[in-house]
Amino acid sequence: MSQALPEKIEEFRSQHPEVWDAFAALAGACHEQGGPLEERARRLVKLGLAVGAQHEGAVHSAARHAREAGCTPEELRHVAILAITTLGWPAAYAALRWIGDADRP
Repeated sequence: MSQALPEKIEEFRSQHPEVWDAFAALAGACHEQGGPLEERARRLVKLGLAVGAQHEGAVHSAARHAREAGCTPEELRHVAILAITTLGWPAAYAALRWIGDADRP
């Protein structure tokens, strides 16, 4: 799976670099200084949020970042399985598929 930003996001970033830089700074501050969670836990929470929002691209990104942080494929699938009782089978199954995409080249 490609790590490149989607084309429209790249376009926005090039057209509005100051907004993008502010967004990136906020994202970094929330992730690094926002609280006591360790990196792996933060990555699993971010994956859960993406799954709950049902944003395929965000699930791809969060799953990829979670794997880079050392989370196992089983841990990522567990996040989707936990969604069954909260979001329902269709959403959880979609999340399982999207999470699986992160392990494909």
